[in-house]
Amino acid sequence: MDSTFKALSDKNRRKILELLKEKDMSVWELLKHFPITQASLSHHLDILKRANLVVDEKKWQFVFYSLNLSSFEELTSIFMDLFKINKK
Repeated sequence: MDSTFKALSDKNRRKILELLKEKDMSVWELLKHFPITQASLSHHLDILKRANLVVDEKKWQFVFYSLNLSSFEELTSIFMDLFKINKK
């Protein structure tokens, strides 16, 4: 869970997740949306991968990134349980 919070703490990584909500993208497609180097973007993607928030798949000579939806479902469940209010 710590790696997830670390991954979500950066605005560039949150923007990556927002973009990947729309469609799977390669590094080069994502790079068009950021004023950072390809190396920096790859570093952000690596952090998101280690947090299990994105997955990658090689297609031809490109690597495409997508959201790991099962991870987001698990996070949602954890948050719902964490903030559940028991009314008696």
